[in-house]
Amino acid sequence: MSALSNRINNLSESATIKMAKMGRELAAKGVDVINLSFGEPDFNTPQHVKDAAKKAMDNNFTYYTPVSGYPELRKAVAAKLKNENGLDYDFSQIVVSTGAKQSIANTLLVLVNPGEEVIIPTPYWVSYSELVKLADGVSVFIDSTVETDFKITPEQLEAAITPKTKLFMFSSPCNPTGSVYTKEELAGLAKVFEKYPNVYIMADEIYEHINFLGKHESIAQFDSIKDRVIIINGWSKGFAMTGWRLGYTASNKEIAAAIDKLQGQVTSGTSSITQRAGLAAYEGGLETVLEMREAFQKRRGIVYDMLSAIPGIKVNLPGGAFYFFPNVTAFFGKSYNGRTINDADELSIYLLEEAHVSTVGGDSFGDKKSIRISYAASEEKLIDAMNRIKAALGKLQ
Repeated sequence: MSALSNRINNLSESATIKMAKMGRELAAKGVDVINLSFGEPDFNTPQHVKDAAKKAMDNNFTYYTPVSGYPELRKAVAAKLKNENGLDYDFSQIVVSTGAKQSIANTLLVLVNPGEEVIIPTPYWVSYSELVKLADGVSVFIDSTVETDFKITPEQLEAAITPKTKLFMFSSPCNPTGSVYTKEELAGLAKVFEKYPNVYIMADEIYEHINFLGKHESIAQFDSIKDRVIIINGWSKGFAMTGWRLGYTASNKEIAAAIDKLQGQVTSGTSSITQRAGLAAYEGGLETVLEMREAFQKRRGIVYDMLSAIPGIKVNLPGGAFYFFPNVTAFFGKSYNGRTINDADELSIYLLEEAHVSTVGGDSFGDKKSIRISYAASEEKLIDAMNRIKAALGKLQ
């Protein structure tokens, strides 16, 4: 009999981490694997950010920090929200955590009671539903498709709300689809939330700066619901700071105080050195961010053209992030070398073993029809990967 808790036994392994691990294991055997499974910019952290971290150590920023983060960092976050997004937050409403993933977990754990429902549009980032499990909540899914650009309508949202609904959680730009909600689309959702004052909204905006449609739009801009919105954001994607582990929430003061209370018992304040680096990133402007976004946009065009040319692939042009989420149902039931593809996860493993390209099956994202392809890789590798995928898919009969 296992000594482990039901809580951990019910939790699934992250599919993105699993596929990256399988790719590394294959590469360790000498196979030339192109990894398009991980959600990580392939750029280095900007030099001025690294310099700030070195300076922080030299200046002995090596002690415990306030649980919510250094006040000057939280003030920088509040200033960023005001200057870039037109949102008014006091620094007391900001809680800095060890990555946006912890910020999401904190939000769920301080809001959701056992049995309460959390609405999640599909496809969604793999950890959303698992963290709802951790909070003893119940996930309620709203399906979207490639034909609707993987976005839901106000009518779908309202149909999903019940007396048990506590939270709605979504990302824009979205992981895994790259879809971006416009101001008008968000306004439509906000009108629904106005009718249900007991429903909170978690807006994951971690890909905010990788947006090809123009200005980022936050659902927190609507005053009628702003007090119920919890913004999730951080430095990992826009500033290529994945390993630094730095994220934050912006919320009303009651929720911020609750997150501070929880975090004080779990991790306390995040790394002092990381916080100083994050402060330098926000104070240093967006020059490196915009350069990275330009490179991603060029790669998006390359991959879109090549994916669109593969018979059987159904793909939309994402508005942000660095992912494609093509529908691959045309290949279900087809076989090669005695192997039959039954679903997207099996196709993803087939592409790893046959094409030596690591992708992620859509099941863990709440969509069994698609696979996620990251284009956070060099143009040369992306072109090679698309050619390999096309060749491998062409073998399926």
